[in-house]
Amino acid sequence: MNQITAITDKVYWVGVNDRETELFEALWPLPKGVAYNSYLIVGEKIVVVDTVKNSYINSYLRNIKSVIGDRSIDYLVINHMEPDHSGSIKAIKNEYPNIKIVGNKKTLNFVEGFYGIKEDFHEVKDGDTLDLGDRQLKFYLTPMVHWPETMMTYDQKDKILFAGDAFGGFGNLDGGIFDDELNIDFYEDEISRYFTNIVAKYSPMVLRAISKLEEVDIQTICSAHGPIWRSNPQYIIDKYVKWSNQDAEDGVVIAYGSMYSNTEKMVEATARQLAKEGIKNIRVYNVSKTHISYIINDAWRYKGLILASCTYNTGVFPLMDNLLRFLENKKIKNKVLGLIGSYSWSGESRDRLKDFANKINCDPIHPIIEVKCAPTENEFDDCAILAKKVAEQIRG
Repeated sequence: MNQITAITDKVYWVGVNDRETELFEALWPLPKGVAYNSYLIVGEKIVVVDTVKNSYINSYLRNIKSVIGDRSIDYLVINHMEPDHSGSIKAIKNEYPNIKIVGNKKTLNFVEGFYGIKEDFHEVKDGDTLDLGDRQLKFYLTPMVHWPETMMTYDQKDKILFAGDAFGGFGNLDGGIFDDELNIDFYEDEISRYFTNIVAKYSPMVLRAISKLEEVDIQTICSAHGPIWRSNPQYIIDKYVKWSNQDAEDGVVIAYGSMYSNTEKMVEATARQLAKEGIKNIRVYNVSKTHISYIINDAWRYKGLILASCTYNTGVFPLMDNLLRFLENKKIKNKVLGLIGSYSWSGESRDRLKDFANKINCDPIHPIIEVKCAPTENEFDDCAILAKKVAEQIRG
């Protein structure tokens, strides 16, 4: 028994759920798993759009054969070469040796580099079409969403956009495949975490890709991960526009590193004052306990960001430095930023926090707090002032 699902009378979902992998890209937690979506077009020609991770080859081939039987596959369209989608290319090629691999020039270079396949390529350029007899596929190159070879494939007959990694999300497809079969509220945090962890760095390219598709009549979005958007595809497009523009919600994330609770005490005081100022969305994260994936997600979501760190071995606390580096890499911006540093005999934590502010081109709210040893009442008063000023800017 499998979950093979008809999207239209000629297009099928033949993907798989991964409930075993703990870390996506060996970095990002998968508490709800992840789906690798592959699609099968069965008409005058048979086309596979993207494949699945190589650990699922056997079940994946069974999925395909349960739909097409002994027929051959004519084309394999590759929208994205990351191995969670390209991992079964070699197996497909071995099973169907006459298959043509469809991709752009950069795609084909990756196919040779990863899998040593040098023949049976059909290269496409931006705007090219592929005639399948009963339908045509049109290709839109969308480089750096989020690899240089990424593209999208549009089925002009059924008005389906096969979007690659764009518009995707973490989370298994637990029975339901389509947006109208699922409680999207259950998936939304995993969809946004997928965006912020994987795609956010390339937000300008995401917006460019969406702009390129503005005149395309998209009735269904088939991403490489997450739900198929057939009922309301505009929902996920609007979300990606909002997130790519870093259009944040009212609220404050406080991320802190504290060895012996002195920094944590200032965080508690700051959070309490934020609440007294009417800020209801307050998210406090200990960088030593919460995986960076979740902090990045909420830092992207909310307008306010307060970073508090002790000094460790004449530097900022290492796990705080890890967060700062990821946020810099993701190109986070437009934050109402507060900084709190502490130290015992040298004060490098505040220096690194200020360096972070410079790197993301953000002027921190004053006071920038620095505490030696344990905080005093005067320094708790400074925390209250900082919280008030952060709240004022968030409220506008």
